[in-house]
Amino acid sequence: MFRSFSDYNYRLWFGGALVSNIGTWMQRIAQDWIVLTVLTDNDAVAVGVVMALQLGPQLLLVPWTGMVADRVDRRVLLMFTQATMGLLGLGLGVIVLSGTAQLWQVYLFALLLGIASAFDAPARQSFVSNLVSDKNLPNAVALNSASFNGARMIGPALAGVLIAVVGAGWVFVINAASFAAVLVSLTRMRRQDLRVAQKARGGPGQLLDGFRYVSRRPDIVIVFVVIAIIGTFGLNFQIFTSTMTTSVFKLDSTAFGLLSSVVAVGSVAGALLSARRETPRLRLMFAAAAMFGLSCLLGALAPSYLTFSLALVLLGFSAQTLMTTANGSVQLTTAPEFRGRVMALYMAIFMGGTPIGAPIVGWVANVYGPRWAIGVGAAAGFAAALAGLIWMIAHQHLRIAVQAHGSPRFIVTHDGDGRSIHVLETTPIVLPGDFNAEREQLKDEIVIDEVENRR
Repeated sequence: MFRSFSDYNYRLWFGGALVSNIGTWMQRIAQDWIVLTVLTDNDAVAVGVVMALQLGPQLLLVPWTGMVADRVDRRVLLMFTQATMGLLGLGLGVIVLSGTAQLWQVYLFALLLGIASAFDAPARQSFVSNLVSDKNLPNAVALNSASFNGARMIGPALAGVLIAVVGAGWVFVINAASFAAVLVSLTRMRRQDLRVAQKARGGPGQLLDGFRYVSRRPDIVIVFVVIAIIGTFGLNFQIFTSTMTTSVFKLDSTAFGLLSSVVAVGSVAGALLSARRETPRLRLMFAAAAMFGLSCLLGALAPSYLTFSLALVLLGFSAQTLMTTANGSVQLTTAPEFRGRVMALYMAIFMGGTPIGAPIVGWVANVYGPRWAIGVGAAAGFAAALAGLIWMIAHQHLRIAVQAHGSPRFIVTHDGDGRSIHVLETTPIVLPGDFNAEREQLKDEIVIDEVENRR
């Protein structure tokens, strides 16, 4: 499960990122809290606008951010972006502590942070491939997710307490200081052990090369479709938890912070289980999308704070399983020279959909109530699962048949194996030779070369 820790550089990166991620989650909670309760009167649309401004640059700057990640030293780029985000956190903290903070200033800082994050995200995602071998890449991606969501368990709960004790301004200052951990890890890496990534070619047309590459990869396209649906209308946890806390359950900032930590409990479990898998499977991503829809539905119907918290555990687990599988699939199957641009597209779709979805979900929460807003997330999960099912039928010729004679059983077939995979059997099937072992292996693998062979 932790095999990527055998690399010294990855251990440094993991530790620094964990500290920084805790600070980042603290700032997110403090930012949403002051917008919702200090600068507005529980205005969910304002929270959605902050999210939109912070994540919008991921979408608008995608051609340039991906090209930069493929053309420059990612370690140096990350040092610049991480330092910039730390200074922005410090600036916002000073304004809040001075008592002069206004909503437009929070909007401005959110936009500037979004611009820095737009260049940081593809470099950070693809930098993992410089730290570990291709064999350990899915494991490293999953452990990164575990770090991010482990921080989500600690950061929001700590932020909720600190907001009540010392105020939101100091939370921003603490987040600014946390970026030092990443900067130290980047400066102390053994540069001779870093894997040298193949650089993208120069010249005209390179901005469009990433788009052309993705357009010829239907397996990546379906990942982007699923991520677009979930990222736009489903991953609005801040709106869900903040409005349910204040409008439905009538609780304080501590309860709000704890809800974000509860989501992280399921997320960490999903990330650690993903770290155990050798190969990401698209079928698992589609199943996780369906589970995401179900967990949102349970959360929307939850009658109490406790039952809502339990639904959030399942929500975090399904969301993290989906995201880790999607991220690992894209990174593992993308040619190294295109990885930065493809990951920029991935992050643009994943994060850039929020500027569209967050204000809409916030409006639904204001007009119809928080439960209906979570219902939008449920619809997104089911729609993403349906899109995956249609893709499996169209591109991998998924077929399900019922064998009526003898013991009834379902028989599922799809391209890539040339054999039938028997599931939901009422009695075991005994086949000659090693066919049973091969069949079980086929259940656990993605046939990556299938797309290339059929193109």
